[in-house]
Amino acid sequence: MNKKVIIDCDVGVDDALALILAFGSPELEVLGIAGVNGNVSLPKVMKNIEKVLTLIRPSNRPWVARGADRPLQGDPVHAESLHGEDGLGGAQIQPEEAGRYWQVFPGAAEELLIEMARRYPAQITLIAIGPLTNLALALQKDPEAMRQFNEIVVMGGAVRTRGNITPHAEFNFYVDPLAAKIVLDSGLPGTLVPLDATHQVPLTPELMEEKVRPRQNSFSQFVIEATGYESGEGYFRGGRKAFYLHDPLAVGAVIQPEWVKKEKLSISVEAKKGEFYGKSYEVSGRKTNAEVCLKVDREKFLGLFLNSLLGENRHL
Repeated sequence: MNKKVIIDCDVGVDDALALILAFGSPELEVLGIAGVNGNVSLPKVMKNIEKVLTLIRPSNRPWVARGADRPLQGDPVHAESLHGEDGLGGAQIQPEEAGRYWQVFPGAAEELLIEMARRYPAQITLIAIGPLTNLALALQKDPEAMRQFNEIVVMGGAVRTRGNITPHAEFNFYVDPLAAKIVLDSGLPGTLVPLDATHQVPLTPELMEEKVRPRQNSFSQFVIEATGYESGEGYFRGGRKAFYLHDPLAVGAVIQPEWVKKEKLSISVEAKKGEFYGKSYEVSGRKTNAEVCLKVDREKFLGLFLNSLLGENRHL
């Protein structure tokens, strides 16, 4: 039986790859997509959702909802240096007319989360791969509805490793640490997929040359353009030697949860401005609030990701 999912995202490149993986996996049924400020501004996020759905062409026409355009506190922070000015590395996709591959949800993203949780009690997995602003707003508005989710899987945090935007903080939690703290402290059944695990699953020049470039389909071309991969030089945008599959791993942890090794921990987030702003940390002596993915079967996940991404198991 397919797992019903909703994906809350700030569509940059790895969010787009996560959407492609989710829609291309027969194990999942994507009911809706919520956009949130993060990798790029919210208008760009919403346009990127439309572009990626145009690339994927899903037949089920998921709901698409516009979410928060700024964090609960502080100013918006973006990551164009990694994702490009448009958030998709300049990859050329012309979005189709509205409504062909998606339905526009009439309310805000937090209302989509609340409505779908109540419509399908204990049946939906919420996959959050951007800042957690929409989830925090939904919790503040209707905490009982949010408890109707079967599970919430969050890509965020750096538990026992360095951050990727500061030495201490992972990007999603840094953008809106108050929202992350609200969600983690809420007691919702959650799985956390932090940098500890996602840094184990990179796209490398070897994989790009052996698995991606030879396919020459619309998805492989998108991966090359979006990641800024330069074949002759063997690097990705910004001179990087690896492109980490942060957000796709959160989707993979839902498709094949046995491929990630988890520990039950109590995790909180520093929401006060300062050196440790956005840092996720373990709290001793407190009830556990998350199953934290610390290890992953790299080969199995990369196989799943590449096969789905490149058309091996697509079911659209």
